[in-house]
Amino acid sequence: MKHRLSGQTSALLDDESEFDRPDTVAEIAHALQESGYTVHLVEATESLPRWFLTHSVDLVFNIAEGMQGATRESQVPAVLESLGVPNTGSNSTALALALDKARTKQMLHSEGIPTPLWQVFHQADEALDPRLSFPLIVKPNREGSGKGIWRENVVYDAVALRRQVLRVIDRYRQEALVEEYIDGMELTVGVLGKTALPVLEIDFSTCRESGEFFYSWRMKEFQGDDAQHLSPEIHCPARLSPLTTRQAQELALRTHYAVGCDDFSRTDIRLRLDGALFVLEINPLPGLSPVDSNFPRMGRAAGLSYEALIQQIVRLAIERQHDGRRLPGAPINRLAVSRAFHAEEPLEGGRTGEH
Repeated sequence: MKHRLSGQTSALLDDESEFDRPDTVAEIAHALQESGYTVHLVEATESLPRWFLTHSVDLVFNIAEGMQGATRESQVPAVLESLGVPNTGSNSTALALALDKARTKQMLHSEGIPTPLWQVFHQADEALDPRLSFPLIVKPNREGSGKGIWRENVVYDAVALRRQVLRVIDRYRQEALVEEYIDGMELTVGVLGKTALPVLEIDFSTCRESGEFFYSWRMKEFQGDDAQHLSPEIHCPARLSPLTTRQAQELALRTHYAVGCDDFSRTDIRLRLDGALFVLEINPLPGLSPVDSNFPRMGRAAGLSYEALIQQIVRLAIERQHDGRRLPGAPINRLAVSRAFHAEEPLEGGRTGEH
């Protein structure tokens, strides 16, 4: 896991939380090379369009989160689409939609997919929707990897609500999403191709001494740190009845298709104490660390090694591109891994970054 200096304030610690670590990039590249592909590592910086104008590749394995802006995760796919370069994963439209939590929830609601009631706050003094009742949770509307979500963001009264909304708006320069807090079991479900992977359960009962009881930024950043009591129990398959398992997988598939995702995604779900399931959000760019990411864990539970999982993502993209006639029938040999991670030694495209 990544470690930070304890003297730094938490508000400064999450700036680079979305970026991939160098070892994750190396593992993806190794898995592709094991399949016989020639692999180039390309930075998702301003020079990325120039690189693809001067280098020929058959397919891009995209894990780039983008560098800035409200639609940053869609930037690399948009560039590749404009250049006619195929890539793994979802297109720019789906990535832009999924990063905006409120718009995603509007889509889910229109499709009849259960999601917690919500309200978007542009100012801290806006009136609370009377349909909402405490406890509530406050989130930045357009962030991922738990950024801007602390245990204090679960609020139980109006004073705490205003304080956290103001904190989000001031720190992240964007609107705050306020939604009903669903007390219950934390679940996540991966989709690979047209198949839902085994449901994964995160049990936070072992983390009581930390005060963290859901996937906050601190929990995600330091998960596995026993000294801080941040080691939740992971169960995959989840400890669910066959019926609830099927329902959770069906919700993940419906969410995947509603948002327009391709190849793979991961949907976060809460199982309320009364047995009702609610989709919290979807991530079309789920973490792929072989050590601590949930998507590879679900792949292993489905019988896929890490190498097989990465290779399957490529196969799905190739099949999709062939169906859309964007790729010729010739074998695919040359791949680029488009990523951003911060390291001391920059690779081909210039500056390097972490996920």
